[in-house]
Amino acid sequence: MYPDHPLTDEGGMTPMAFVLNILWLALGGAVAALGWFVAAFFMAVTIVGIPWARAAIDNGVYTLWPFGTRTIDRELMFGEEIGTGPLGFLGNLIWFALAGWWLALGHVIAALFLAITIIGIPFAWAHLKLAGFALWPIGRTLVSSGWRRRVY
Repeated sequence: MYPDHPLTDEGGMTPMAFVLNILWLALGGAVAALGWFVAAFFMAVTIVGIPWARAAIDNGVYTLWPFGTRTIDRELMFGEEIGTGPLGFLGNLIWFALAGWWLALGHVIAALFLAITIIGIPFAWAHLKLAGFALWPIGRTLVSSGWRRRVY
């Protein structure tokens, strides 16, 4: 495949992460991700929402496969871009005011309910990761949990 791609990990996904992702998808993750993708479509159709559509797509991908994946600043991966500077900060402020805080709050509430049972703790942790990303997504990207920045 592509050895330097951010979601490629030489060690591959652990069997536990794979099983947790399959359970996550079966128990609602697929429906939640579909919601993100539909929201991204409508954001893109409005033209004004295009900068936030990418964030919604990234949230959808993260919602599909949260175990074995983490977020990092896009600047570490791609260098300085439009979404990593002052415009990205402004975009995140608008996102936070209009959607980010209540999306994150929903994830935190779901995490609290899931953390009541021992079997729900990994899913609660996934919701907390998703809450952080839903709060401030612009200027961030997804990488494999084992990914390390290569210095040449």
